[in-house]
Amino acid sequence: MQLFYNPQLDQSASQFMFSAEESKHLIKVLRKKEGDIVHITNGKGYLFEAKIISADVKKCKAEIIDVDKKHQKMHWFHLVVAPTKMNERFEWFLEKATEIGVNEISPIICDNSERKIVKIERMEKVILSAMKQSLQTFLPKLNAPSTYKEFMAKEHKGLLFIAHCANEEKLDLKRRVAPDKDVTILIGPEGDFSKSEIKQAYEVGFLPVSLGDNRLRTETAAIVACTTVNMINNG
Repeated sequence: MQLFYNPQLDQSASQFMFSAEESKHLIKVLRKKEGDIVHITNGKGYLFEAKIISADVKKCKAEIIDVDKKHQKMHWFHLVVAPTKMNERFEWFLEKATEIGVNEISPIICDNSERKIVKIERMEKVILSAMKQSLQTFLPKLNAPSTYKEFMAKEHKGLLFIAHCANEEKLDLKRRVAPDKDVTILIGPEGDFSKSEIKQAYEVGFLPVSLGDNRLRTETAAIVACTTVNMINNG
């Protein structure tokens, strides 16, 4: 099954018109013809099954024949991650986190961040592609980049954790996470969070966690955190 995406599609729709680019892909590349079945999501949990009624290479039209509403998981998982120096590594993280299962991602600029500017449009494309590839119907929320100070000034709910490398007592993340509980995890840059950033996180309720004995790259740490939360909630 190949999944298409259109955020404007809702459960009341009876027909759907693909864009010129998607129409060309459907007819020329996938060799779809009238009567063939295709699947579309709006990224909000709906999966639409549609039958092609006009196999036009520029304006392919389909009739909606079935709608399935997927249910959101009980917990909301928010990953707050400092962008890596190399764009490719951060994009890899975005792709894998989406495939594994994350609800919200916030890029943050920290004291030790080597990358201060990020291209949000490129990030959105990576996440969308990963959602479609993994056949999911919920598109993760991607927030605009913010400074660490700006992020900390916001209201934070649920289980709050910060994964840092400072030498102090921490509990393993898997012992802190609880099933069906909202969770936010902070992952710092290659140079780690500064002492003042760690102190600020503690002051607003974030607890220190360990992701294991090995020192991990930023994107690896984020994926370990993502996998841990997913396993706790699907175990």
